[in-house]
Amino acid sequence: MRQRPRGDSRGILDPARLLREVRFRRHLPAEPLRGWVEHYWLIDWTLSAPFEQRIVPHPAVNVVFRSDGASDGDGGDAAETGEVAGVGRDLFRITLTGTGRVCGIQFRPGGFHPFWRRPVAELTGRRLPLPAGRLTRPAHPVCADTDTDRCRALDAALTAWAPDPDPAAAEAVRLAESIRADRTVLRVDDFAARHGVPVRRLQRLFTECVGVGPKWVIRRYRLQEAVEQAAGAPLDWAGLAATLGYSDQAHLVRDFTAVAGVSPAAYARSVH
Repeated sequence: MRQRPRGDSRGILDPARLLREVRFRRHLPAEPLRGWVEHYWLIDWTLSAPFEQRIVPHPAVNVVFRSDGASDGDGGDAAETGEVAGVGRDLFRITLTGTGRVCGIQFRPGGFHPFWRRPVAELTGRRLPLPAGRLTRPAHPVCADTDTDRCRALDAALTAWAPDPDPAAAEAVRLAESIRADRTVLRVDDFAARHGVPVRRLQRLFTECVGVGPKWVIRRYRLQEAVEQAAGAPLDWAGLAATLGYSDQAHLVRDFTAVAGVSPAAYARSVH
């Protein structure tokens, strides 16, 4: 089990600018929740001009609490909202202005199913306000006080939602993590054979617990790797295309442009 939150910037377009404009950090949840939750992510900002952040979404559900503006006088903020964000297929854009805070829960792919208890695919591409189904709003503001206080509030909310024992979700979490960590995973049939799971069962499992199919998960993780590498040193795009399982560089360029909103060359120039 992970002992510290991930330190990569996968999915974040222009991560250096994000860190210049806002306070962004990740924290692990309480240990009993780590089988389902990837990390908590906290953002605070005080901006003199609007700031747009773009994200290439992970194959994961997020629960997000946000408060904007002045304090309510009791240590919380005047208007805290909460929502469930299903797996996003398209580039996510958000513009931050003024002063505010966000406290987010990023579930592990498959990890939201024990809390939702319904097919996670019904949330894909959607954002629902809390309370959504059986996910009741916390009694007190989440985005208040210190990071420790916020993490405790998120722990309490998740514990109150009482996740069910869920062997299918545990299997989906394990398989999705294997796709994320192993760059050699490029094809669904090869991956299914490697893990001794029939392809159709793998597809049903991912649709039910992750919200998208295994082919989509493989391609999204490989594209996130391309985005992350593009923010670093100049790349051999033809070589990267071959490494990520693309038939040619043009195919990678098309997919990169579709998911990031700009071509690989334009993105690399913008961050450099």
